[in-house]
Parts: sequence; structure tokens; C-alpha cells
Amino acid sequence: MKRIVILGDGAWGTALALILVRKGRRPVLWSRFPEYAARVRERRENFRFLPGVPLPEAVEVTWGPPPEADLYVAAVPTQFLRETLVELRPHLCRRAIHVCVAKGLEMSTGRRPSEILREVVGRVRIVVLSGPSHAPELARRLPASVVAAGEEEAAREVQRLFGGDVLRVYTSRDALGVELGGALKNVIALAGGVCDGLGLGHNAKAALLTRGIVEMARLGVRLGARRSTFFGLSGIGDLIATTSFPSGRNLSVGRAVGAGKPLEEALRSIEGVAEGVWTVKAVAALARRHGVDMPITREVHAIFHEGKDPRVALRDLMSRRARPEED
Repeated sequence: MKRIVILGDGAWGTALALILVRKGRRPVLWSRFPEYAARVRERRENFRFLPGVPLPEAVEVTWGPPPEADLYVAAVPTQFLRETLVELRPHLCRRAIHVCVAKGLEMSTGRRPSEILREVVGRVRIVVLSGPSHAPELARRLPASVVAAGEEEAAREVQRLFGGDVLRVYTSRDALGVELGGALKNVIALAGGVCDGLGLGHNAKAALLTRGIVEMARLGVRLGARRSTFFGLSGIGDLIATTSFPSGRNLSVGRAVGAGKPLEEALRSIEGVAEGVWTVKAVAALARRHGVDMPITREVHAIFHEGKDPRVALRDLMSRRARPEED
């Protein structure tokens, strides 16, 4: 791997650049926003998305047409990924490995990030990299573990490239399940935030998250993923992290809405994109299309896109027909 380009200057892309530097690489961090990127380059700090973390000189911050690379990391939020790739397509090397780290489903189509990449760029080697990996902790060299999923040789290459004393990388052939886990957990994280905002306590939240992972697995299996994947790092592991990190975007937005704030105000209060707010529209549509029962997801959609009172949603969840747990 001679050149690695990270497409997206958010916290996660920047944290991956820092990991590569520690392994002796000189990654390129590409931004869509020239003025902001110029300031990041000058200050050597991604002050908006990863404040307080020095950006080594080994990280080349750039904008405009990205350089040709052996590996690209697609770290653009899912809802903006397609338009970014369409813009960059003439400059992307199709022989390279493309690593998807975005977590979500495209609201208008229900497509996963890897599907968007394949539709726009063509038949390239794609690896999904996902799991519990909060960027600020990785930037502080706190340990984490993630999963690289895809064709075996490419997944192992990504494992070798990013794995080390800070980030332990496992491999998987279930790219579908790994990618769905990263998207669906954001929806359940919104529900966890609403639970906090309503002040429902630890018992309620534990039950919510447990039944949430069941919903995630139920849809994943119907779409062709392995059930076991959702009970690994990219499923329940990422869900635990997302609903534990106090400043997590989806959790924070859910808390604000649960406490009575309008959605627009809640979204303005965070830096970055709360993917779950848009992903839940795609997930709800998928569940209806495939006949999958996802009551938590259904109520999250109703709260965030139909104006339903969170307390009414809670009542409706708790008053459903009694059933065996294994259903």
C-alpha cells in the first residue's frame, strides 16, 4: 500500500488517519470544504470534529480532485455519500481497495454505503469496517476492536493495515450483516436516547436495547445476513458503545426529543450527522417491504417523522400482545 486516501474529514476518518500515522503511513485526508480544510492544514487540528487532538504533519490535508491511491476509505456520512462519489468518480482508481466506514442507509433508496459505492464507482473490491469505535477515544489511544468484512484477501489486507496496539481488527465474510449492524444500531440508539430523555431508568433501557438487537437480527436474517453477526462487535458491541457514549450524536438527539425538544432544535445542537434520524425511514420501509415485525423501529419512525408523542409511543410498546421471548 503506497498511498491511502481517506474521503471525508470527520472525526472517524481523522481518527483512522492517526492510526495509520502511528503505523508509519502518510495518509491523505480529503475534504469537500476547501476553506475548512485549509484552516485544518494550517492549525494541524480538526478543530470542528476532533478538537484538542494534534494532527501530525504526516497527514496530508487536501481538497479538490483526490490523488490516485491503492486504498480509499469512504468516511462521508451515508446521506451525502452518493453525491460525493459521483463528483469524485473520474479520479478514483478502480484497482484500489475501497473501505466503507459510514454507518447508515440512504434515506431515499434504502441502499447501504457499499451498495452506493458499487452503483457509482463500479465493480471494485469493497471491505466494510465497522464496530464500537468512538473517534475521540481512538485519538487518545484507548483500545478498540472492529470487524473488516468482505472478500477474504481484501479483508485481511485491511486487517493488517489498521490493526495494531490501539485497534484490534477481526475479519468476517458477512459484509451484509456487519454493514447492517452499523446502520440499524443508530435507530435503536435514538430509542435509547428517548428512553433517557423520558427518565425511564435503567431497567427500561436494558429491555429496550435487548429487544432492539433482536429486531436488528430479525431484519438482517430476512435480508440474508448471519444472525450471529448481530451478536458480535458490529451489532451488539456497537450498540452498547453508541448508547453508552454521553455525547453520541444519535443518543443526544434522542435524549433531546424525549425531553420535549423539537427535532430541528435537537439536530442543531450536535456537531455532525445523526445518521439514525434518516436511516430509520429506510429501515421502516425495508421492514414493511419484507414483512418483518420491528415495533421499536416503528415507534422511532413515528416519533421522529410523524410527530408522535414519545410517551404515547412508550404506552403503545408496553401494551402490545404478550408473547414468548423467543418469538
